[in-house]
Amino acid sequence: MKICAAQILPIKGDIRSNIVNHTALIRQAVHHGAEMIMFPELSLTGYEPTLARDLAIHKGDARLDDFQTLSDVNGISIGAGAPTIHDEGIRISLFLFRPNAPRYVYSKTYLHRDEEPFFVRGRSSPHVRVKQCNVGLAICYETSAAEHLDSVMKSPPAIYVASVAKFVNGFDKALARLSGIARDGSMPVVMSNCVGISDGKPCAGMTSILNRDGSLIGQLNDSDQGLLTFDTETNEIAERILR
Repeated sequence: MKICAAQILPIKGDIRSNIVNHTALIRQAVHHGAEMIMFPELSLTGYEPTLARDLAIHKGDARLDDFQTLSDVNGISIGAGAPTIHDEGIRISLFLFRPNAPRYVYSKTYLHRDEEPFFVRGRSSPHVRVKQCNVGLAICYETSAAEHLDSVMKSPPAIYVASVAKFVNGFDKALARLSGIARDGSMPVVMSNCVGISDGKPCAGMTSILNRDGSLIGQLNDSDQGLLTFDTETNEIAERILR
């Protein structure tokens, strides 16, 4: 399977403009043969916890319908993030669009303490089937939660995909953690991060692919939008910077 990690510069709180940007990157990924594309945490709004209540959307929000059409027509699975509305409160969620399949929403189960004033925990399974491949899902802080990894490994995935909003000052620690996950689980790890300012702090970019031995085999820069594509069968990497 060819999986593409998208590195984007979200426009703060502007869902429609971010949808347009996502669509352009998805079309680029399709052009280069990707069968799955993953965007960073809360990619459709930017990672802005203090704005999340006003920006939160319902699972069936019609503004996202074009993603399903892109998925159906091009045979690509799409993961994009947004805060979602639930009876218990607002969740950090990842929308997954798969060809001719129902819309699936994975919500972050393990929250950083700084997120707890703004969000509630989700309860969904951290697994999704893509092209007959079991994909393990993680949203940012979950990569550092041992309980989350235990849940993922109950049904060992062929690949672990992390949708994150990692700041500059925490990136090295996060990458080391992902390297350990790859090595200990003997599985490739894909990490999609954003660039620019989120929640008042600079994001690190450096979207990365780690091999099953934990070695870094692909990485984007710290400032530009781009696509990092990984072929799980050949281990080939393709980098495309989009300025």
